[in-house]
Amino acid sequence: MHYRERIRDLREDNDYTQTQIANILNVGQRTYADYELGKTRIPVDSLIKLAKYYDVNMDYISGVSNMKMPFPLE
Repeated sequence: MHYRERIRDLREDNDYTQTQIANILNVGQRTYADYELGKTRIPVDSLIKLAKYYDVNMDYISGVSNMKMPFPLE
């Protein structure tokens, strides 16, 4: 699974709109939609922000692992 599928699934599982998540990342809705579609690569700092927001580790949100662990505090 790629990060673009993972961020879409996390958003939908939590009943958020693209606009709501775009606001958290300080980007436009169209930019965020492009992240989910894979048209634009999401910056690493935005992936980190989403991992913290959803409280999942980076391996999970990036699609490296299917094991959902909490975001490490340190």
